[in-house]
Amino acid sequence: KTLGPSPSMEITQERIDQFAEATGDHQWIHIDAERAANGPFGTTIAHGYLTMSLAAKFMPEIIEVKGISMGVNYGTEKTRFPSPVTVGSKLSATGTVVSVEEASGGIKMILRIVMQAEGAEKPACIVDAISIYFPE
Repeated sequence: KTLGPSPSMEITQERIDQFAEATGDHQWIHIDAERAANGPFGTTIAHGYLTMSLAAKFMPEIIEVKGISMGVNYGTEKTRFPSPVTVGSKLSATGTVVSVEEASGGIKMILRIVMQAEGAEKPACIVDAISIYFPE
């Protein structure tokens, strides 16, 4: 069963610039609008890791886990970036539960999150996000 879609969010140049500052990744395809206009994408694009990090925003918008005291990020598997996210894109996400099992005093869930830009043929990011949820 597919969960979602989430509400969409716009990827702004300000968000991209802030991510560049936070990570030290100042590659021109992300932050130099003038140079990027003549580059392969015609404009600046979001960092792949910025796009992937939005899984943390989209997860609670597409799935509600009840009866827990907290959930923690345990990592990811099979992350892919099939298409770039150009500045101004509106992203939303859907999800599919891949697996659920007992682990470390809680429940480990792998949720495949597919982030898609409006009008794009291919997803922007596909990531199997692993979370561990602890009971109340």
